[in-house]
Amino acid sequence: MSQLKAIQDDDLATWLPRLAAHGGPRFLQIAEALQAAVADGSLRPGDRLPPQRRLAAQLDVDLTTVTRAYDEARRRNLLEGRGARGTYVAAPKVELTAVLDLSMNTPPPPDGVDFDDMLKQGLSQVLMRADNTALMTYHLGGGSDSDRKAGATWLAPMFGHPDAGHVVVCPGAQAAIAALILALTAPGDVILAEPTTYPGLLAAATQFGRQVIAVEADRHGMVPEMLEGACRRHKPGLVYLNPTLQNPTAVTMPERRRKALAGIAQRCDVRIVEDDPYWRLAAAPPPPVATFAPDHVVYISTLSKCLTPGLRVAFVLVRDPSVRERFLAALRSFALMVAPLTAALATQWILDGSADRLMEGVRNEARLRHRMARDILAGRYSGAGDGLHVWLELPAYWTAAQLARAADREGIAVTPAEAFATGAGSANAIRISLGSIQDRGRLQAGLQRLSHLLARRPEPAGAAVV
Repeated sequence: MSQLKAIQDDDLATWLPRLAAHGGPRFLQIAEALQAAVADGSLRPGDRLPPQRRLAAQLDVDLTTVTRAYDEARRRNLLEGRGARGTYVAAPKVELTAVLDLSMNTPPPPDGVDFDDMLKQGLSQVLMRADNTALMTYHLGGGSDSDRKAGATWLAPMFGHPDAGHVVVCPGAQAAIAALILALTAPGDVILAEPTTYPGLLAAATQFGRQVIAVEADRHGMVPEMLEGACRRHKPGLVYLNPTLQNPTAVTMPERRRKALAGIAQRCDVRIVEDDPYWRLAAAPPPPVATFAPDHVVYISTLSKCLTPGLRVAFVLVRDPSVRERFLAALRSFALMVAPLTAALATQWILDGSADRLMEGVRNEARLRHRMARDILAGRYSGAGDGLHVWLELPAYWTAAQLARAADREGIAVTPAEAFATGAGSANAIRISLGSIQDRGRLQAGLQRLSHLLARRPEPAGAAVV
């Protein structure tokens, strides 16, 4: 028997859900009844729904309940608004592409968190408490006092209680890296990094005319003796490290190695840029390198990898005042400020605890996805169980480039090792990102197709593809 009964009102087909006293939140009951009506054909694409106030009166609920129900239905792609003409049942969403994207490192949808509601509540609080004029005007770079205090709170798990005056608020980690290259190096200078490293560093260094040279790494990360020798040979402008769940290898550098590298930075008087986007997603990570050489290490923590990519906010801990001024001057040359509304939302979420709840949901979902990858990829899985990606070493009969092309023909996007290589050679591996596909079922399908592809040998060169 249908959960809905139709009534006639101004020649419009209207539906009324039957609300149960113990059936859960009423707005969800309304949304689920609407979904059932669409599924069984009682409501069809193009049907107009009653105005929210009229439905609230019919159901004897408050307007907010109906508004939340319609919002939830829109989130499920069931409804679409047409301005003054009203709200209509949406046409089925057409999947325009069959590509399963395992190439982009983004956080997965948070497990057990209503992100849409959190976003609305956060923005509502910002607009209620902030000076709206200040949200829409220019600000000096580096962040407001409240934004820098929020940054210090975000960095507290890593550093205890850092001085908010040492925190610079940036429009994302990539902007921070670019500004640090401009501030700490000159054209032609050398930047030392691991043999496989973050492509954003390579792109910025190339644009600015800097040379990235690889320092040998082992299963614990950059080798200290090799770094010291490279520092003495090349006199680098800076050293770039990504020591926690490294992108792309997923290696987490142990504490002893971090201390050794920090000691070399002090002895050789070289700056380290510690790009650490995944520290707060890792299980019991060691202290940052910056804790062992605070005057020689600039530390970057971005919200884009722990919370959501749309939150283009990174916090940079720079203790040396002269470096901080040079960094701010470089940053202002191409990125005057973080968008004030975005910064205010980040600050609101950090200070009211929403950021921690969202991050916990991302962390839980990421771990579920790692378990899925471990099961499907079996002996080939080499992830850490945390973070957003897996580094998959390939059987000898596949090269990374071959596999990436073959996966593309299968409708799967992966990133080959060449994209991360600092030199001519590269590992025979691919990076698989676990967060970019929103739906777990589609992720499972993509991993299964990739596993089947790995199990067979590549087509001979010149073979016909059918």
